[in-house]
Amino acid sequence: MDKTELKTRKVSAFNLGCDKNRVDLEHVLYALKEYGFQIVDNIEDAEIIFVNTCAFIAPARKEAIDAILTAIHEKTHGRAEKVIVGGCLPQRNLEELRHALPEVDYFLDYKNNDKIVSVIEELYDVKPTKFAPTEHKRVLTNFPHYAYLKIADGCSNACAYCAIPRIRGRFRSTPIDALVKEAKELASSGVKELIIVAQDVTRYGVDIDTNLLELLKELVKIKGIEWIRLHYLYPELVTDELLDFIKNERKMCKYVDIPLQHIDDIVLKNMNRRTSEQQIIDLMDKLKTKYPEISIRSTFIVGFPGETRAQFKKLCNFLKKYKLDNVGFFPYFREPNTKAFFYKKQVPEFVKRKRLKKIADLQGDIALFNNMTRIGQVHKVIVDYYDEENKYFVARTEFCSPNVDFCVIIDSGVKVGEFYNVELTDLSELGYKGEVK
Repeated sequence: MDKTELKTRKVSAFNLGCDKNRVDLEHVLYALKEYGFQIVDNIEDAEIIFVNTCAFIAPARKEAIDAILTAIHEKTHGRAEKVIVGGCLPQRNLEELRHALPEVDYFLDYKNNDKIVSVIEELYDVKPTKFAPTEHKRVLTNFPHYAYLKIADGCSNACAYCAIPRIRGRFRSTPIDALVKEAKELASSGVKELIIVAQDVTRYGVDIDTNLLELLKELVKIKGIEWIRLHYLYPELVTDELLDFIKNERKMCKYVDIPLQHIDDIVLKNMNRRTSEQQIIDLMDKLKTKYPEISIRSTFIVGFPGETRAQFKKLCNFLKKYKLDNVGFFPYFREPNTKAFFYKKQVPEFVKRKRLKKIADLQGDIALFNNMTRIGQVHKVIVDYYDEENKYFVARTEFCSPNVDFCVIIDSGVKVGEFYNVELTDLSELGYKGEVK
């Protein structure tokens, strides 16, 4: 096969896992598109299927294996000719995967994503070219008016329950000039909202002699970018300077995602977290008094080894007191090659499920209370999409991140991707109801 014939192949992709993984895939897709492949949405229409996997916890690995098996089915029973598996799963279980899934044509190390074209040329026995993809460009896989900007890879926090450092390595910041160039490319393509992501954005720059605030000061200068949102800020490095910038800078969404994971000192220590109960309380008190306009999102792990009823109750009481706006809960997953895997006093699964339901119900009541306080207020929203089935538009305020937080339902009078001032008139299971002002 020659290169001209190879370029007639269509490529489709599964994307699994976090938004950092999504960014990696979008760079891969741009390289494939720039080479000449056609990117198609439906894997049934593709000759080449790329599966971008997650391996963070057991359910993610199962989802990844299911996606790989689906791709293999298309290869054996459909149109697909090649299956390539990338992302985090090959980093964690490469030899097992090669043995169990010989139908996969190539397992791609995520560090070699830029070599995707060379890999495909090799698989089709095409003479290698000197093709090098244009840096900083992506094929967006979500709505075109917002994009995730990954500012670092890896993690050096070594939390006892987490395998990310083993999978992705130590924390590595991307230089500011490269991030600004990528953000400008996104803005020129119509992106209006940047969502800043890393395993820990507050540690940005520790390895390259800069910091998150310096990066943000450059990003807010970019024409076309109207909102900048931060995911994920570890509590011990949330400074007054950063909070002041979020509060006072027009383009900064008044929103912080701070994964706290727990509140009890003993549990936090066993988790190998770098913060204490008192530090978390001091931060929450500061946010609630000095920065009340900033909406708080967090995540917590329920059923960590050794978690007692009293410690779980303390977590519930913390939520009752501080009434965080948006919260996600996860049961503890006993992950191999993590410190907590070897802890004694593993909490039984039925106890985890019981606690998870209880705390989720509690936060549901808190969220309802918080959301009701905004009824009658007017907020700026961005319209994400039109729901064809239900005949309404779905939008978000700056207090809500895509796919995880509350939305605003608008019947008519708006366009997808545009900003509007909307009065929040009511609340339903779907979200706020809004009217354009």
